[in-house]
Amino acid sequence: MSNLREIKQRHGIIGTSVLLDRALQKALQVASTDISVLVSGESGVGKEAIPKIIHSQSARKHNPYIAVNCGAIPEGTIDSELFGHEKGSFTGATGARKGYFEEADGGTIFLDEVGELPLSTQVRLLRVLETGEFIKVGSSKAQKTDVRIVAATNVDMIAAIQKNKFREDLYYRLNTVEIKIPALRDRPEDIHLIFRKFVSDFSDKYHVPQVKLSPDAVEMLTKFRWPGNIRQLRNLAEQLSVVEQNREIDGQTLMTYLPTIGRSDLPTLYKNEAPGVSSSEFANEREIMYKILFDMKSDLSDLKKLTMELMKSGGTSSFEKENSKLIHKLYGDDEDDEKLDSEEGKYIPIYESGKAELLTPTYDAEHETVEEENLSLQEKELELIKKALDRNNGKRKDAADELGISERTLYRKIKQYELP
Repeated sequence: MSNLREIKQRHGIIGTSVLLDRALQKALQVASTDISVLVSGESGVGKEAIPKIIHSQSARKHNPYIAVNCGAIPEGTIDSELFGHEKGSFTGATGARKGYFEEADGGTIFLDEVGELPLSTQVRLLRVLETGEFIKVGSSKAQKTDVRIVAATNVDMIAAIQKNKFREDLYYRLNTVEIKIPALRDRPEDIHLIFRKFVSDFSDKYHVPQVKLSPDAVEMLTKFRWPGNIRQLRNLAEQLSVVEQNREIDGQTLMTYLPTIGRSDLPTLYKNEAPGVSSSEFANEREIMYKILFDMKSDLSDLKKLTMELMKSGGTSSFEKENSKLIHKLYGDDEDDEKLDSEEGKYIPIYESGKAELLTPTYDAEHETVEEENLSLQEKELELIKKALDRNNGKRKDAADELGISERTLYRKIKQYELP
């Protein structure tokens, strides 16, 4: 069996990271067996190198190796691509065709982005793993195949299973051994090495001098999070090699190619966002929420002040006049929740809660005399609401208009007093 250094040289793998070496060592250990392997890792980390290593170090190395990108094949044709079809099995099937599993008989098949497979295809794949048999599209005859399957995915398979997008039994058959490839940010000691290899390759390709990084640029390169991993690093190396006239790249220049460098260490919130909602919209909602909380705190302070004044004054009419603005602020809505009838001279307060004794002036139209009733605020309020609803045949909007409060406030009152 080849050692790690030889494997890295043969397959163009650069790096000395312990996590990377562990993944490669695991691939070498399972290569001599026929068990299924699932390669996991973020997009762009180089998962496609693992099945090549496994195949090259196995007894199947002289037989076919076929790599299939499951996410790039349309759902309507993927069964035909993988398992083949018979002539006339569907429109356009002018002849019989072998599928990848038939072509790779005796060898290895690499199913990249296996998490994108349709559920119907997953059933067919499970049968291949369990019995070594498959059926062509349009055929009823089972065929045997001897294929080593290595699959790769960058999706959370457990989450996909929970959402019924991937079969649990198939997952455990594929995941006999899992090899996880580390993200580029988890192997910072390798970032500059890989970058130098890329710029050397592009220097030869485009016949230009190699670009070099200043110490501050190297530090910036190493600390960047690289969400696109090696693929993103390769693109950066190519851009610098082609675009920059100055072959000495400092940190200021590099920053223009990494527009998110200032935010690279901040926690990301994109996974918690709702579909179609941007980060700026979430920021606006957060600001609104803060404002509501501050307003609630202010209202609570005002309510405490009003309660103290009510306790001191005993709930007299002078208390209402002196604190009318505060009462309106606390209990008012978009419309006025307090109404002063200038013709009748009748003041009707509507309160959220609390009980106090209030001398409420009422008028006798015939004798023009004033009687004073000693009623609680809640009893009077309940009486007024009932009368308004009765006079308006239960129509809340009209009753609210008569009371001089908003319909929303009236609804809360009805709920509070459990009125029908």
